[in-house]
Amino acid sequence: MKLKSSELKEFLDEKYELYNKPKFIESDPISVPHQFTKKEDIEIAALFVATLAWGQRPTIIRNGQRLMELMDNAPFEYIKNSTAKDWKAFSSFAHRTFNGTDAIYFIKSLQHIYTKKGGLKKTFAHPSDMKNGLVQFRELFLGEFPAGRTAKHIADVNKNSSGKRLNMFLRWMVRNDKRGVDFGIWKNISPSLLYCPIDLHSGRVARKLGLLKRTQDDWKAVDELTKNLRKLDPKDPIKYDFALYGLGVFEKF
Repeated sequence: MKLKSSELKEFLDEKYELYNKPKFIESDPISVPHQFTKKEDIEIAALFVATLAWGQRPTIIRNGQRLMELMDNAPFEYIKNSTAKDWKAFSSFAHRTFNGTDAIYFIKSLQHIYTKKGGLKKTFAHPSDMKNGLVQFRELFLGEFPAGRTAKHIADVNKNSSGKRLNMFLRWMVRNDKRGVDFGIWKNISPSLLYCPIDLHSGRVARKLGLLKRTQDDWKAVDELTKNLRKLDPKDPIKYDFALYGLGVFEKF
């Protein structure tokens, strides 16, 4: 499907308007953090469920809810106050390759980040280059305790990982268009700096629309796609994630 630049922008703007609505929430993993109102609860729930975000969406949501239940549906209080004795409840948790060992590591790391480092937002403090921001976050998140198997669940974009889950998490935290889907609670990062999450659906649509030539869904593809989206909207390029995802998942484009 070959469109002129102006036609492509009009087409994607129309799809962004269609899918960036609160009704989008209920069938999407973002529904898990949307049950909270406290900023820290939202951040923690969002990081966990974004990390689980591969596979069938109902399963992702169900397992995300299970993690929240194990944290007494008060993730920030749990992160602050729980001990190793409490964490045994996670031993049987599993979602694809993310298991109880990984969940407990996340809790330990988040406990350190919130008690010693000023919180998750501070781990992305004023980055001018979000690729470097993702690298620094990984170093901070995995740096305090031996990571073992859990290291694979925090993307290493320096090794050409697409960073899909972290880019999606950042979209949720940063974008603030007052449409009721993304939270926009992190004001220290400009939406213009974000990178577009890429998966099987959005990558396929981007290639059909001529926004992406690279065939692998890796960091080089993320960079190429995001540069092309910035041409359409330099201030908020990642709004088109809604369009690409919606076209792929709901319209089978």
